[in-house]
Amino acid sequence: MSHVVLLADDDAAIRMVLNQALTRAGYEVRPTGNISTMWNWISRGEGDVLITDVAMPDGNAFEVMPKIKKLRPDLPMIVMSAQNTFMTAIRANEVGAYEYLPKPFDITEVLSVVARALADAKKPTTGDRKAEEPGETMPLVGRSTAMQDIYRALARLMQTDLTVMITGESGTGKELVARALHDFGKRRNGPFVAINMAAIPRDLIEAELFGHEKGAFTGANSRTSGRFEQAEGGTLFLDEIGDMPMDAQTRLLRVLQEGEYTMVGGRSSIKTNVRIVAATHRDLSQMIRQGLFREDLYYRLNVVPIRLPPLRERVDDVGDLAAHFLKAAQREGEPIKSIAPEAIKLMQNYSWPGNVRELENLVRRLSALYADESISAEIVQNELNITDRPQVTGSSGTMDVSMAVETHVGQLLREYEPNLPPAGLYQRVIDRVEAPLIAMTLNACGGNQIKAADLLGLNRNTLRKKIRTHSIEIVKHSRRN
Repeated sequence: MSHVVLLADDDAAIRMVLNQALTRAGYEVRPTGNISTMWNWISRGEGDVLITDVAMPDGNAFEVMPKIKKLRPDLPMIVMSAQNTFMTAIRANEVGAYEYLPKPFDITEVLSVVARALADAKKPTTGDRKAEEPGETMPLVGRSTAMQDIYRALARLMQTDLTVMITGESGTGKELVARALHDFGKRRNGPFVAINMAAIPRDLIEAELFGHEKGAFTGANSRTSGRFEQAEGGTLFLDEIGDMPMDAQTRLLRVLQEGEYTMVGGRSSIKTNVRIVAATHRDLSQMIRQGLFREDLYYRLNVVPIRLPPLRERVDDVGDLAAHFLKAAQREGEPIKSIAPEAIKLMQNYSWPGNVRELENLVRRLSALYADESISAEIVQNELNITDRPQVTGSSGTMDVSMAVETHVGQLLREYEPNLPPAGLYQRVIDRVEAPLIAMTLNACGGNQIKAADLLGLNRNTLRKKIRTHSIEIVKHSRRN
């Protein structure tokens, strides 16, 4: 006897496509375009799995799903939505959805999720989770494919205490992700404590993390609690973990292994109950090879890796992000403004070396400095100094690499004024030059690493390491002579 799939979506085309695909896969499908019919089927005990859209003519599926969960706790619910926001993924998770699929979806993925849901249906489930209304503002913004993957991963992590490692360039929003994990997770009622390893003198990091007893060192005039103690029962966010000195890495590893620590200058062990979320813009695997980061600590921290894409890889989100930052400025008293579509297109063609942070600073600047109700493309062009960028050419008219680097570094320094960019500027700039150099050389050599190494003047092992470091995809092809 085949499994019965209940399918609820008010879009007839989607119902038809899914009906055909599921029927071909051997399922019996019952399609409907409204919630009331869906509820009637479920209340009569029909169906083995439910696939439902969120917004339908006679209501919202999120409102009825808690009732379904209570009446039919073993019925897996798969949610589809075209809203594709962080809060949609979180809400789906909170009301007990088995899986959340953003539209447009992949038919193969739908079939895979249905099969997995039916296989897991008999397994014991965790207790019901209370649905909560989302707040006025979203912690994460964007509807691009890259962000959808992150939303779904975060939604699955909310009811766990798994350690998470967030990687991404400076300005991509790593702390926002850490805060979202805390604010929407089961430790939301506990404290969220952040510590930036790059901002603390190396010889004070252990005292900052674990606290110190009175007299532990010169200037320790009283007992001071550390970040672990302050985060008890909540989340400890270890930002720029790649800047942690080796001694502190060893102590942190011991805490993660044993679940307890001692204060600097102390003797008794203190048990700890915190969720660890770490973040870095550095390549930790490369640091491990260089002997600068403990491999065993890396595996303790990298239980669930989340990579935040740079803004240049999610330019479709530029418009949503800009609108979000404009609304934030309005809440703080700035007049209502908009950004012209031509200006948004211009912003989408910009490289954003400072990522989302640079975009936020630009929008705040535009909102504060210009009286225009609609920000024009000309204003954006002037603010981003885009008119200067095509002029990085030498006397022959070809692109001058040194001038291009100078322009890039100049933009980066201006972005962080009056402060300086995060440490590691040299390696970040070198990486930006090295990655396309290697990728284009490999392509010119038809993907032949031996030829590419000779052309670059590099040792073959060195080239292989750099290919791994920059995650360069090798496409082998024959070259035309």
